[in-house]
Amino acid sequence: MAIIQFPKDMKWGTATASYQIEGATTEDGRGLSIWDTFSKTPGKVLNGDNGDVACDSYHRYEEDVKLMKELGIDAYRFSVAWPRIFPNGTGEVNQAGLDYYHRLVDELIENGIEPMCTLYHWDLPQALQDEGGWHNRETIDAFVNYAEVMFKEFSGKIKYWITLNEPWCISFLSNYIGVHAPGNKDLQLATQISHHLLVAHGATVKKFRELGVDGEIGFAPNTTWLQPYSNKQEDIDACRREIAWFVEWFMDPVFKGEYPSFMVEWFEQKGVTLDIQDGDLATINQPIDFLGINYYTGNVARYKENSGLLDSEFIEMGYERTDIGWPIFPEGFYNVLTHITDSYGNVPIYITENGSCYNDEPVEGRVKDDGRIKYLQQHLTALSRAIDSGVNVKGYLTWSLMDNFEWAEGYSKRFGIVHVNYRTLERTKKDSYYWFKQTISNKWFEN
Repeated sequence: MAIIQFPKDMKWGTATASYQIEGATTEDGRGLSIWDTFSKTPGKVLNGDNGDVACDSYHRYEEDVKLMKELGIDAYRFSVAWPRIFPNGTGEVNQAGLDYYHRLVDELIENGIEPMCTLYHWDLPQALQDEGGWHNRETIDAFVNYAEVMFKEFSGKIKYWITLNEPWCISFLSNYIGVHAPGNKDLQLATQISHHLLVAHGATVKKFRELGVDGEIGFAPNTTWLQPYSNKQEDIDACRREIAWFVEWFMDPVFKGEYPSFMVEWFEQKGVTLDIQDGDLATINQPIDFLGINYYTGNVARYKENSGLLDSEFIEMGYERTDIGWPIFPEGFYNVLTHITDSYGNVPIYITENGSCYNDEPVEGRVKDDGRIKYLQQHLTALSRAIDSGVNVKGYLTWSLMDNFEWAEGYSKRFGIVHVNYRTLERTKKDSYYWFKQTISNKWFEN
């Protein structure tokens, strides 16, 4: 057995998102989000599930922080429900919403856990969607205003801020593929939204600097890795496009102040053009303090003409899959991290999400989720390789603290290291919880 060792100063944590765990969707002045609307639209979410109760963390946050304290984590990444702060997206601030997050943040700090706050994890106020959502540039101003309120309110308490979670999902998955809220299927719309999201990110970073907030700010794109099926140039190019759709499309404007030309040309071939206003790219190109990386899966792919947007197809290589059907591809985790460092330099990186879906249930009070432990071992080994190869990794936050509402999959898929009984809301620590606790404590594990 080899010992996989991690830096002593690396932060360890877990992550969640507001709509997935909080519940209490109509309490204390919270307004509607697009996920309230989408989940209650017949046929959009498996089994007609919704986040009305979820894990009820709004009422049980003290219990959940106790689980984190026992786990031994340094940091907890959570997101704020924008409609709790501004029920209509703009206008009057809802003090009860701010009060809830103060209670949560205070509880975290009292237990020695660093709060890492995501400002936008997909729950756009429905009132703003009614006015065009992220396609309407006024939403950019509304987001910056919301962020400013949060920065001022939590100055000195929250030191780590993430503007956007997974902009690819917010734009393309939600407005082109259409499986997430608001469910549009329009490539031009989705691509323009991707630009507006980046402008909102950059404008928020500018506001953060102007206010002189004590802390660090970044964003958290989701990533993937596609290994070419062969050394044919057409296969290499197909995989390059697929990776870039997630990585370069959202990172080049932030780090280089421009979109990748080969992707711009590809979209133009599909009849898509970006409306970029004067100053937009300069706004996006704000220095950030860290980059959040979400990684779950990758694959082997090759070129296939007229196969989807990017003329590529995945090849079944017999990789093991998690219970959501995603191939287990830790090599891709290493590759995407080294690719990002090669492309953008020594940027500090937090792994803001990495985890796996296994639907194991309690048997005599124990949840034996060996698959999740193996997944964590494989991906933490790949992370160690990346660190040894020069990637500037500052922390690792696994997804997720507990089972929760898994978006379009409803409650059918479990990603937590803590099991949640959705009928009783009882929390049960899984074997992976205890494995992760030991790894955090030791800063190493046996491979």
